[in-house]
Amino acid sequence: MGTTEFPCGICGEKTGPAGRKFGEFSQRWYELRHCPACRFSFVANPWTDFAAIYSEDYYRGKGADPFTDYEFEFEHPGETIRVYEWEGLLRVVSGLVPIGRDTRWLDFGCGNGGLVRYVKQQRDCGIAGFDEGHFVARMRAAGLPFISRETLEKTEQAFDVITSLEVLEHTVDPMETLRWIRRLLKPGGLFFLTTGNAKRFRGRLARWPYVIPEIHVSLFEPDTLARAMRIAGLEPEFRGWLPGFEKIIQFKVLKSLGIRRRCWLERLIPLPALSRVVDARVGVSRHPLAWAARSPSGPELR
Repeated sequence: MGTTEFPCGICGEKTGPAGRKFGEFSQRWYELRHCPACRFSFVANPWTDFAAIYSEDYYRGKGADPFTDYEFEFEHPGETIRVYEWEGLLRVVSGLVPIGRDTRWLDFGCGNGGLVRYVKQQRDCGIAGFDEGHFVARMRAAGLPFISRETLEKTEQAFDVITSLEVLEHTVDPMETLRWIRRLLKPGGLFFLTTGNAKRFRGRLARWPYVIPEIHVSLFEPDTLARAMRIAGLEPEFRGWLPGFEKIIQFKVLKSLGIRRRCWLERLIPLPALSRVVDARVGVSRHPLAWAARSPSGPELR
């Protein structure tokens, strides 16, 4: 990449090279950068042909992420292992805020709308999804509550809860996304997300399997994410392991094993205990959640 400078997208400080990663899907090399000030890491030369990246094949597990199978999940929501993630997420959120008929909940980057459908079946609350991917038309045809970008860009302080599962790492400009989420939340509203924890791979980022450089372009350590949240006007809180995380991790374990549907094999794996062991290693629950600041002072300036 020569002597080109790549300032940090979180704190604005200078970043240094953090290795190279070959993209198996795109068959090209990607340069990784790391900020020593806030520990944010990112792909310096991201592939931005989003139509090619997030094509119909991507949602069928034939793209950059071979473990993705939104097609099966959409057609068979009761058989997919993703139901564990939905179950766990609902339990986590319900333990943090009351969920009722008047609750307005946005699943930001909802994929195929699976969480929206699951929550609608389990609770009487106003949940809707937002996404711009392949499944938008099918979500609408299925009658799933959906909000378009055009509508969302005109919306402010409307949601009590915003969830975002494995989305922020896909964004080239995560601060723009976090600021948008802050604007959408009511003061005191909850923002809960999941994303990979880069801390264990500091100094050897290219060896982290989570780094799929075509799609995972923004990588966070817990303190980095907390700093980004504060800059965006959110108030981070480290709550650690919460009831429901065992199901979220259970899904991730099964997905990493290549298991896509619920089956007899699950009964052979001590998943609840294994979930705690796995999380102790990968640190998903160490990331902060956040609340929309009640102060009228607004987002922090760099």
